[in-house]
Amino acid sequence: MRTLAALALAGALHLPHGYHAQVYASGLTHPTAIAFRPNGALYATEDVGRVVAVARGTRRPHLVASGLPVPLGLTWLGRNRLVVSAQGRLVRLDVSRSATVRGTRTLVSGLPFGLHQQDNVLYHRGRLVFGSGSTCNACRERDRRSAAILSVRPDGSGLRVVARGLRNPYGLVREPRTGRILVSVNGRDDVDRRGDPEPAEMVVALRPGADYGWPACWPSARLLELVGVCRGITRPVAYLEPHSSADGMTFWRGTLYVAEWGQYDSHAFGRRVVRVRLIGPQRSRVSVFATGFDHPLALAVDRTNALLVADWGRGVIYRITR
Repeated sequence: MRTLAALALAGALHLPHGYHAQVYASGLTHPTAIAFRPNGALYATEDVGRVVAVARGTRRPHLVASGLPVPLGLTWLGRNRLVVSAQGRLVRLDVSRSATVRGTRTLVSGLPFGLHQQDNVLYHRGRLVFGSGSTCNACRERDRRSAAILSVRPDGSGLRVVARGLRNPYGLVREPRTGRILVSVNGRDDVDRRGDPEPAEMVVALRPGADYGWPACWPSARLLELVGVCRGITRPVAYLEPHSSADGMTFWRGTLYVAEWGQYDSHAFGRRVVRVRLIGPQRSRVSVFATGFDHPLALAVDRTNALLVADWGRGVIYRITR
């Protein structure tokens, strides 16, 4: 996409030497998640309740479905079944080759939501795995399905709690080398200490039955260790910037990348993509990769091995190459 407007948008990004950005697609309304169909077509959820098929360049996205309350995740089951996570539910759309919906089925409903809701969804070893955020900033949830990772069979049966103690487990990605699932987690907002922003956002490795500590235990950005009532709590893989809203993730060129959405009314935190080099089961090195976004939220890798970044604020998907 080479229009003057697109060149200006791409030029707003700051990348390491040797990397280049262009606008892959524009005209979206607050894109929240992106996923490639097996045939190579890119689909996106928008937080205005829509699923769209993304067109390259300046063409408008094609409306696939609407009326979904704040959809934040999507994943494909085979060639024609698209699973979408939305507020309080998980929905399956049967999508034709021409990107029209031929049938809809609610797989799970009645899930708790409040301050946060259901987040990214991933198909893994025969089950749909998805995050379910807390209803509050820091409280004792009565419903075990809040502040948790849940999983369910593709037909909607067998819902189970996989892990707990995760305030807002937004992003999910499978590590190619090990097959384990990594989760990005947004921490609580009420424990800043003596002017130091706390706690860190974090990336954790998903372990069935694990407790990750929220609300009584949290990761300190200053100390790079867990603080609070933390006995028996599983440690993070990575500590990220406090209040940065660590969200969408993907692996690109063997390294983990995380989109930090930031804060709605402040530029003090996030609004960037960071690179997380995993150097051990629970050790990592975090560095800033790209800045200049409004609110980057979703990441993916296309068939040419380029990194795609969906910017919620600008309604643009960037394509980054090296």
